[in-house]
Amino acid sequence: MSRPLPSRRRRVAVLGAAVAGVAVLMGFVRPWGDRADRTDGVPERRCRSSVPYAAGTGGYASYRIPAIVRTRTGTLLAFAEGRVGGRADHGDIDVVLRRSRDGGCTWGRLQVVAAGEGSTRGNPAPVVDPRTGNVVLVTSYHSGDVSEAQILRGEAGGERGRRVFVQTSTDDGRSFSTPREITSAVKKPHWRWYATGPGHAVALTRGDHAGRLVVPANHSAAPPPGSPDTGQEPKYYGAHAIYSDDGGASWHLGFVEDSYEGVRNANESTAAQLPDGRLYFNARNQKGTSPGNRLDAYSADGGASLDGGYARQGSLDDVPLVEGSVLQLAGAGGDLLFSAPSVPTDRAAMALWRSGDGGRSFGKALTLSARKAGYSDLVQTGAGSVGILYETGVRTAYETIEFRRVKVPANGLS
Repeated sequence: MSRPLPSRRRRVAVLGAAVAGVAVLMGFVRPWGDRADRTDGVPERRCRSSVPYAAGTGGYASYRIPAIVRTRTGTLLAFAEGRVGGRADHGDIDVVLRRSRDGGCTWGRLQVVAAGEGSTRGNPAPVVDPRTGNVVLVTSYHSGDVSEAQILRGEAGGERGRRVFVQTSTDDGRSFSTPREITSAVKKPHWRWYATGPGHAVALTRGDHAGRLVVPANHSAAPPPGSPDTGQEPKYYGAHAIYSDDGGASWHLGFVEDSYEGVRNANESTAAQLPDGRLYFNARNQKGTSPGNRLDAYSADGGASLDGGYARQGSLDDVPLVEGSVLQLAGAGGDLLFSAPSVPTDRAAMALWRSGDGGRSFGKALTLSARKAGYSDLVQTGAGSVGILYETGVRTAYETIEFRRVKVPANGLS
């Protein structure tokens, strides 16, 4: 079950909720129009943006790694990592959630979905099962007293190393089952690092594998015997996918990108199903020697294998070294969207790109803000709008996680 906040954080959470309410009254939630909208029975206030997470509130020093999905009833579920001690990627970290029933204008109480209890739980990868409407959440774990560098060097494995868990909600995200470990089914013995997503996973809705849940993920491998390498070298990063054909009950390892050549180091993948049924994967190129910071690949068999492997995506060369998100708009003629910061040398200026050719090329469609910006995740909020949940701030990219609604008319974004 998802838990109420631990007692040491509860009082701060109440204060944080009050601050959020004041923010709405002071205009931090900017109106999009005057009349209410209704999508799938859920009334949506016409708002431009809101801030579900702000550093220093809710009992957490910072929030990072956003992920968002829209449930069958129209509820938006905004996940993040709640980091207790600071911004570090390890330590006492919970997976937290806030729900919105009005299209992202206002958000309910903060829920702890997976408690770190001194360890690190994160990299949320949620998806809605199209057959049942259940929300399936896959996350990663490691002991809070070890760092990614130690894991990459092989100094922390087994129970203390990277492990993979799954949870399910049958009540629209109000509560979640206890995390259940699936590491042995989806992680190879010689892998060291492991990360699910981050960002929403994909439910296939057409083709031979309709109903399959696909989670893009990444890993690092141990150097070969006799190598002088430590395992921290970026060339040992690779992408892979895991999938379930039974609503998250059992899991399987799909494709594995394991070239480890140092030219294209696929890391932090995101995925979308194209109108023709293929899967499109877009990944961060983690310090590979090939130009640019983005890679992409396709799968015609539901993520079990790749069609030709990862290649440079040159039309996204403005993107710095950072996670990004892709979303296929509903409908046969819908575009493929990509979100990420748009300053090549800095995490700043969150932007959206559009592709009308299934990811072969992208063109920038809209810059949301010139402010600092980091990780992001995309969700379709209605027939004519999408939402983006993203890290942003004035001095750093990690001051808030903001939700922004964007109109999607046929001739552009606004």
